[in-house]
Amino acid sequence: MRTAAFDMADEEETARFGGRLAALLREGDVVGLCGDLGAGKTHLAIAVARALGVPEGVPISSPTFTLINEYGGGRLPVYHMDLYRLAGPADLYALGPWEYYDGRGVCLVEWCDRFDDLWPEDALVLKLHLGEGTARRIEAAGRGRGGELVERLREPR
Repeated sequence: MRTAAFDMADEEETARFGGRLAALLREGDVVGLCGDLGAGKTHLAIAVARALGVPEGVPISSPTFTLINEYGGGRLPVYHMDLYRLAGPADLYALGPWEYYDGRGVCLVEWCDRFDDLWPEDALVLKLHLGEGTARRIEAAGRGRGGELVERLREPR
């Protein structure tokens, strides 16, 4: 398991981090976003999607009620998922995220930690922590491809 921590002073810096991540992503990558309510999971997902080329005219929002939003028009399709409202593993199986994980785009999955035991082994997990004011800390962890992304994110800019 490879890990790293990144401190963000504000939303702008978090968006730049999302842009750096997007530049590294390729088809089939799965990124989990977890943390408390208001920690910035959706903000980071939006930054990644925009940096992947989802047009500004396309509204991007948390898929809390729709569960999966699909966005095209960029370098890669983006599959933005939210597992918060799922009651248990049966709901997860009914949702069928594995079809997306093996797809032609990038999966951004909010509340991925709700189903740690059913999570792809080579995914990147980003845990966002609230700091003082607008500050955030992002803890990155991953194995396989997720570990590669952690290492690439650690490289000097």
